[in-house]
Amino acid sequence: MTVNGIDIFYREAGPENAPVVLLPHGYPCSSYEFRNLMPRLSDRWRLLAPDFPGAGYSATPDDFDYSFDGYAGFLDGFVKTVGVQRFALYLHDFGSPIGARLAIKAPERIAALIIQNGDIPYEDALGPKYAEIEKTWRLSRPDMRRKLAEAIKEQTFREEFLNDVGPELARQIPPDLWKLHWSLMTPKRKEIAIDLIAGLKENRAWFPRHRHYLAKHRPQTLIIWGPQDGYMPETSARAYLRDLPDAELHLLDGGHWLLETNLDEVLSLVRDFLGRVYSSGKPTTRCDDGVN
Repeated sequence: MTVNGIDIFYREAGPENAPVVLLPHGYPCSSYEFRNLMPRLSDRWRLLAPDFPGAGYSATPDDFDYSFDGYAGFLDGFVKTVGVQRFALYLHDFGSPIGARLAIKAPERIAALIIQNGDIPYEDALGPKYAEIEKTWRLSRPDMRRKLAEAIKEQTFREEFLNDVGPELARQIPPDLWKLHWSLMTPKRKEIAIDLIAGLKENRAWFPRHRHYLAKHRPQTLIIWGPQDGYMPETSARAYLRDLPDAELHLLDGGHWLLETNLDEVLSLVRDFLGRVYSSGKPTTRCDDGVN
């Protein structure tokens, strides 16, 4: 479809009139990360997973704002284009700060959150791999970009998808993930990736707004986490409970890409959660005064 003039590839599953789950993807990935989840939920829900501009099979226009703000604006346009008024939001990896901006823009559209190893808004609960990114912030802008550019290669993509899991789990993560997404890399997309990673520094200014949204609106939230994650370990998952004390937290024996290694467990938890959120076909909402 065309969204704001951009040719966009997206995956869809489930009846058009079913409750909606929106699935913004992470980095260095695309809607491909949800390929196994979507058909397994399509009996009761409508799943929508777009490829962001400059990712997957979507176009890479020259005049797009390739930042977290720009992607949030695109996601808003996508939702409006498909005519969706309300949805549960699955937040994973970079899809988390992008989806959070969408939720902040219009909280009434959010029926619930499912947070799975998403980029967290808590500086003190980030994993050791984030410290490596933060070191580049002390460099001049040109030097920082050169340093980040060194990490945009197939071997690094492989490391991103394996991301600290043990040998048994690593064998369950298919090389299609890094082979496919590296094959879609172009010089323009490499610059986009550098911009996005560099943008993590500016994204810190959004952390208070993200936390304020969670604490004020208290959306029904399911937290599913793989602690074998160098960027987002167990402490990252537990940090959400500061602002979402009623959230359900489940720690699985996995890492960052649970949909590859722990799909059945994730499905069981998500089906149960969505079944309660959308009980009798009506989403349960929490008002600002905390009354359901």
